[in-house]
Order: sequence, then structure tokens, then C-alpha cells
Amino acid sequence: MFPGGGQPNMQELLQQAQKMQQDLQRAQEELANTEVDGQAGGGLVKATVTGAGELRALKIDPKAVDPEDTETLADLVVAAVQAATENAQTLQQQKLGPLAQGLGGGTGIPGLPF
Repeated sequence: MFPGGGQPNMQELLQQAQKMQQDLQRAQEELANTEVDGQAGGGLVKATVTGAGELRALKIDPKAVDPEDTETLADLVVAAVQAATENAQTLQQQKLGPLAQGLGGGTGIPGLPF
């Protein structure tokens, strides 16, 4: 059902779809170039990922390195990467969420985490 009971203007719909596709592509490119950080152990381990979730950097403070306890260091690394990934997902939702909703409610779009 369309406002006014008429048929949709197909050219207008195609133009809107193309604009949304361009906006989505631009947002995805911006995400790929944006870096977010996560940390663990009070900043002893810091991870940097892109908004698309690609791990770019991992910094480990020498104070975190104990040759007798590598398990704690591994846990800190995992926690920092998880924190950075969560921040990247939040950024994705902020950037892509409105676009995904415009494409049909934000559900079922392949490649998007929401």
C-alpha cells in the first residue's frame, strides 16, 4: 500500500536504493579506516582494531610480562582484543545501523552484525 493509493515511482525508488547503497559503501569504507582501542589490566595491554574489526596493533607494557605467568598475559591480550572488538561493533552500529534500518528494518543483511 502506498500513500495516496497510487503505484510507486520506480525511478524514484531506484534512485533512493542507489543512494542508500552509496551511503552504506561510504560508511563501510569509513569504518575500515577508523581505529578504536581496547585495553585490559589497567592499560598494561592495549589492542587497536579497525571499525571493521581488523586487529591493527597490540601493545604490551613490559610490566605485564612475567615469564613465570604467561597465562595472565594471554588473558590480558584476549581481554584487550575483546574490548577493542566490542568498541568496533558499537561503532559499526552507530555508522551502519541507521542505513540498515533504511534497507528494511536492520535485520537479515549479510555481513552486518545486527
